[in-house]
Amino acid sequence: MAYVTDLDRMLIGGELVASESGECDETISPATEEVVGRAPRATKGDVERAVAAAEKAWPEWNMRPVDERADVLRAFGDSIAVRMEEIARVEAANSGNTITPMRRNVHETVATLKYYAGLAYSLKGETVPSTTRNLHLTVHEPYGVVARIAAFNHPFMFSAARTASALAAGNAVVVKPPETSPLSALILGDIARQALPAGLFNVVTGAGAVGDALVRHPRIKRIALIGSGGTGRAIQRAAAEVAVKHVTLELGGKNPMVVFPDVDLDKAADIAVHGMNFLWQGQSCGSTSRLLLHEDIHDAVLARVVERVAAIKVGDPLRDDSGMGPINSARQYQKVIGFLESSKAEGARLMTGGRRPSGPGFAKGFWVEPTVYADVTQSMRLWREEVFGPILAVSRWRTTEEVIQLANDTEFGLSAAVLTNNINNALHVARSIRAGNIWINGSSTHFLGMPWGGFKNSGVQREEAVEELQSYVETKGINIMLD
Repeated sequence: MAYVTDLDRMLIGGELVASESGECDETISPATEEVVGRAPRATKGDVERAVAAAEKAWPEWNMRPVDERADVLRAFGDSIAVRMEEIARVEAANSGNTITPMRRNVHETVATLKYYAGLAYSLKGETVPSTTRNLHLTVHEPYGVVARIAAFNHPFMFSAARTASALAAGNAVVVKPPETSPLSALILGDIARQALPAGLFNVVTGAGAVGDALVRHPRIKRIALIGSGGTGRAIQRAAAEVAVKHVTLELGGKNPMVVFPDVDLDKAADIAVHGMNFLWQGQSCGSTSRLLLHEDIHDAVLARVVERVAAIKVGDPLRDDSGMGPINSARQYQKVIGFLESSKAEGARLMTGGRRPSGPGFAKGFWVEPTVYADVTQSMRLWREEVFGPILAVSRWRTTEEVIQLANDTEFGLSAAVLTNNINNALHVARSIRAGNIWINGSSTHFLGMPWGGFKNSGVQREEAVEELQSYVETKGINIMLD
């Protein structure tokens, strides 16, 4: 496979530049293990350059009228839309995600930029009737320079869409894309170079040391991460060692889907397979990866789920007809293989998948068949830990009280789904599950404007809604003493 992009420069201060050291890291296709591009290996000095450029850019950006900032963000979105096919192709080749949902990610990114462009008008202060002879009011001010660290499952969308609120609020941004899939962020940098004021948006590429330098930078007071629980805790520790910082963490999940016996069996099976996010190889923090079936319909729904999962076409992520691509990296692949081995050893019943696909095209790359295990119990590793791979765990339940306990038996609390035609059961279980996002008769669909984030070890703060915009400003109180 040839290079999918010739871009090999990151964006600092409005210029596409090499790293301070001049070194690059090769990045590969997870489908073939062939090199598909190169990204600069940023240094601590590069991070310092990016922060300095952002510091220079944000005061002027913040002083622009809201309508001007909104116009710039809309134009940024339009510039991204023009290069949609290029972005989707690079993303599919470098991340392993299939190209059809990658195109959708680009559309969602454009929509998010325009959403926050309009929502910026809502950042208004208040007058406070504290006393009668004075005037008390509040204003919102941006943090200045903020950092965004993106995960490998949606590299472009997380690098672009999830910075829209920060820009709309008047901040400048430094983005670190995932080290395994950085190429689409280089395209994003090229677009931002032409669409945004110099220094307002910066991209620094590299491994964990780059992220650590951003987190520990004393002049970055606001950090946002989408990633694993371990990475989130490490960022909290590192940030606290330097200064008091505002940190948003959107972390992992071991999300339950509760299926009552009054549902349409075929519809339940469709929702269960969709909820597992096999399109992303199960590499989605919101995947409903624990399927809890009532005993009266357990066998019937399980059979339908297995039939649908077995029919998923695993193949080249650049083909429109591929339903699932490879795991993102060798490291993640080995983690998924470890779950296959432990599930077998602990007595889970393999229903379909569980191995590397056979046939042409699968000799190299990080391929795993979409997999379903039944009879998964609370003591098993597959029940307790997030796989971030294409493995669905199925269990049965008898009473509503029992299934609520099962659903909550996890350290995570990102999302959950309830399938039933009984509104009382739906709302009772939805209110009883400790998770930040609940779907009723659906799963794994985000709705722009609905806050997204987790309870427990699934994170802190909320994104994708007005709460995200508000998290990128600080409130200042002004007290005017009248005669």
